[in-house]
Amino acid sequence: MCGRYVIARAIGDLMAASGADNAKFEELRPDYNVAPTKNIPVVVEHYQEPRDTSTAWERNLYLARWGLVPSWAKDLSFGQRTFNARAETVVEKPSFRSAVKSRRAAIPVDGYYEWLAPQIKGERKQPYYVRPKDGSPIFFAGLYEWWKDPAAQDDAAWVLSTTMLTGASPEAGAQPAILDDLSGLHHRLPLPMSSSTMNKWLSAGEVTKDEAVHLVDTVVAGAFDVASEWEMYPVAPAVGSVANNGPELIEPFEPGQDTLL
Repeated sequence: MCGRYVIARAIGDLMAASGADNAKFEELRPDYNVAPTKNIPVVVEHYQEPRDTSTAWERNLYLARWGLVPSWAKDLSFGQRTFNARAETVVEKPSFRSAVKSRRAAIPVDGYYEWLAPQIKGERKQPYYVRPKDGSPIFFAGLYEWWKDPAAQDDAAWVLSTTMLTGASPEAGAQPAILDDLSGLHHRLPLPMSSSTMNKWLSAGEVTKDEAVHLVDTVVAGAFDVASEWEMYPVAPAVGSVANNGPELIEPFEPGQDTLL
């Protein structure tokens, strides 16, 4: 996967869309070129000891470093190779197998970029922007971990990190047409969740390995239905540089026209 996303919504909008009870941060600047190791919002649920008759589950928004850092990692650089987790192996991989059983998250984005390989040798890849047609956010299945920095003190010692689940893209010829388009764009797909799937993913609590497999399978089974409501279009090559950041990056672009990189 390319590992570039757009997250440009206000905190209040993310809370409303996700059903979050609280946001554990005060500022979220629009980012039109989110790359791994940046901080991104994640939705998680925690079990709280009930003090009255209210629900014991609390859904919160946090900021997390994109690139999962397990508790046993020696340093933060570990996350540079764990910003995506393959659904096929997430339950078995040492980096993810603990988190998938108890620390699952939803990652809200406005859309994402992917690069289409050129048909003619020597031509550069063409970036595309993928987003829901109705302008709603996408909630991708993710995991999170807390890592303690031995060199830091107090609360600053704890780093929250996250990863995004990916699965196989639709097969060529899949319908509706957007699924066929996605099949040719890349062989992997970040896995989106419907509202009902997200509720199951977040609220299952601590589960066994077999139950984790079932949860992952549920995400995979519903991903194409969610993606069926997306659209994609070419954008300017400027998105290829993380130094470029702004709403102009998601403007439709006609391949072949002049642009400043």
